[in-house]
Amino acid sequence: MKKAFLTIAVIAITMLSSSEAFAQKFPKLDVSPLDASSYPSHWKVSDKLVKVVYGRPQLKGRSLDKLAPQNEVWRTGANEAAEIIFYKDVVFGGEKVKAGTYSLFTIPGKNKWTIILNSAKNVWGHYTYKVDQDVVRVKGEVSNSDKPIEAFSIVFEGEGNNAIMYFGWANTIVSVDIKG
Repeated sequence: MKKAFLTIAVIAITMLSSSEAFAQKFPKLDVSPLDASSYPSHWKVSDKLVKVVYGRPQLKGRSLDKLAPQNEVWRTGANEAAEIIFYKDVVFGGEKVKAGTYSLFTIPGKNKWTIILNSAKNVWGHYTYKVDQDVVRVKGEVSNSDKPIEAFSIVFEGEGNNAIMYFGWANTIVSVDIKG
């Protein structure tokens, strides 16, 4: 009996002291981590107009045209297609849009980008993109950044229920108006 108890005790102590015996396996940090941007951006303001959840790819010496080719549908970020949530009805780039969640695709261009709100949700990349699921397509104005932007970023600026959404990457900044 003492031998059995001692054997069980040794096995239990060995298993408990081995941190890998019961450790959960977590993946490494994604190289294009998810991020979210909202308007209003202050965390104390819970009455939001819009929020975007997107992956943040990095240039890492590559060109913007290679990562987001001109005149081709792009997922607007990395990994899953970006999702944009409007918490109230808005006018997005001049087009009326109902409150709800949409996939956010873009078609980069030299002087204008096409910004697409699509009804498909939980979409990986742009591989299953279907034009017949588009809710609206609007034009985004293109300007240049003085300093290169390494990681793709989305930010909002505005006042009251009116905001401007900016996409920034490399030396390119794209903007679109949102009115609540």
